[in-house]
Amino acid sequence: MKKDDIYSQYREKVADFVFDEKVVSVFDDMIRRSVPGYATVIAMSKVFAEHYAQENSNCYDLGCSLGATTLAMRKGINKKNCRIVAVDNSPAMIERCRQIIDSDVSDVPVDVVLEDIAALKMQNASIVAMNFTLQFFSPDKREDLLGRIYNSMLPGGAMLLSEKIKFGDDDEQDFQTDMYHHFKQLNGYTGLEVSQKRKALENVLVPDTIEQHFKRLKDAGFDKCYLWFRCFNFVSIAAFKK
Repeated sequence: MKKDDIYSQYREKVADFVFDEKVVSVFDDMIRRSVPGYATVIAMSKVFAEHYAQENSNCYDLGCSLGATTLAMRKGINKKNCRIVAVDNSPAMIERCRQIIDSDVSDVPVDVVLEDIAALKMQNASIVAMNFTLQFFSPDKREDLLGRIYNSMLPGGAMLLSEKIKFGDDDEQDFQTDMYHHFKQLNGYTGLEVSQKRKALENVLVPDTIEQHFKRLKDAGFDKCYLWFRCFNFVSIAAFKK
């Protein structure tokens, strides 16, 4: 696992964050050191797949990056004729993801697709996972995407949504942000790295509140929504189609 040192040197101007070859080369290290609870969220994808994957259905990993969620779901799926569709719009991510998936031994077929999720045609879905992906969509496009996901799902289907969030209360926002930055520093990032990465993501990753997420999911049609994991300013929600 190559160490993430992308923002270790001072930059006069910090460009917007992109999922390019440089990020792909350190992505495993970056996300594990940057997202509290990441390993738990990924591991629990296996548990959800064991419980909610249906026979003769598709399971989607939207914004699959290097395929961590795909691999976890693949281990959990125990129903016949299930196929995983792993989708990302970064060519560098998809190239590496295909290599990782090809090296994994499993009877569950996986299609690794280079595609803009906003244009993806989804159907017959029993599970849709979006782990730390929706936050990179323009806020005005999120409602439409969730509606299309809901319409693609089978009755009894589950959606797993993991996101960085913001808080309506300024004091809580300051507390959660401060604790999150301490978490990153305990994982070896310097104050400069934290500051420059934050600047790079400022106009790229736009978080919502938990309340906004729940309202949007309900408006999309999901019958039940549960917050099943939270650590500082990162959450995971399970939403279900009746």
